[in-house]
Amino acid sequence: MLYEDEIVGKDAEKKAPTVTDQKRKAEKGNSMKGTLLLVRDIAIAVAVLIIILQFYKPTIVFEHSMEDTLHPEDYVFLARQAYNFGEVEHGDIVVFESKLLDERGGYKSLIKRAIGLPGEIIEVKDGAVYRNGERLSESYVRGGTTPGEMAPVKVPEESFFVLGDNRMVSMDSRTSEVGFVSMDKIKGKVVFRLFPLSTAGAVR
Repeated sequence: MLYEDEIVGKDAEKKAPTVTDQKRKAEKGNSMKGTLLLVRDIAIAVAVLIIILQFYKPTIVFEHSMEDTLHPEDYVFLARQAYNFGEVEHGDIVVFESKLLDERGGYKSLIKRAIGLPGEIIEVKDGAVYRNGERLSESYVRGGTTPGEMAPVKVPEESFFVLGDNRMVSMDSRTSEVGFVSMDKIKGKVVFRLFPLSTAGAVR
């Protein structure tokens, strides 16, 4: 015959958690906490990435027309909102949608340097570029010369005259295929090179 205190004692013994049970519960709690923290961190990283991509776009250089400033396979960042808050300035390296077609039949994006702003007179003669009658000093030009002759032209309103830094191979505003670049075709300003790491940094 069992007394009441003996029955209570046996029930309590059955229900009392063991050290192993407590350890498993603690591990389960830590695992769940770790998972929640990981999910939180991933969500924050994705949100930050989305915000960054609203302002900057990664772009890969494919052509030789901007050597020696930019080279094929350089990985650069394009400031997409640069001209929502400011104006295109002399020397800016811009990415724009050209009239040229790529292999898929879409309009090809080009990277060039802004040389002439709206209303300015641009001329090419004697291996140099003249802006409003003044010869430009362009240390970034590969080989230091601009081939060909181009009679003075006036840059239209809301448009720009652009040239590649490698003038020997660049197809740019000197050609009818590219011509002047209107403001609404400019996608942004190249501001930073990420790769290769040996030349990473601001692009000018």
